[in-house]
Amino acid sequence: MPTNMRSLIRSRWWMPGFCLFLGALMFTAFAIGGSPGDGAASFAVMAVMGAVFLFGRRSETLQGLGGPGRDERWEKIDVHATALSGLVTILFVLGAWLYEIANGHDGSPYGRIAAVAGVSYIIAVVALRRVS
Repeated sequence: MPTNMRSLIRSRWWMPGFCLFLGALMFTAFAIGGSPGDGAASFAVMAVMGAVFLFGRRSETLQGLGGPGRDERWEKIDVHATALSGLVTILFVLGAWLYEIANGHDGSPYGRIAAVAGVSYIIAVVALRRVS
């Protein structure tokens, strides 16, 4: 990762700004879908989350999640947490797909999501093996 990008991500403004960006995307999606009130509520939740990251500087956990407190230890924690959450998500999607199949449905959209997860895993293993 380029140095200027790394310094941006480790900035104390990264996570609050990212929360506001996601909130704006949520508001836009809800507004396009005809529910601007729900969009405003989603934006408000994300703005509060951004404020928690901005003003919660004394918390090592918030610093680790939000960027400025990250070091090698936090990078390792992040990789393991990402892998665990990915495993839980894939198991949930596979369970939902099996449930839909067992109830006589076609399993959509769970089958497609599981296929994307499987294919992306294989591509990642191949790519990471080549660079290691």
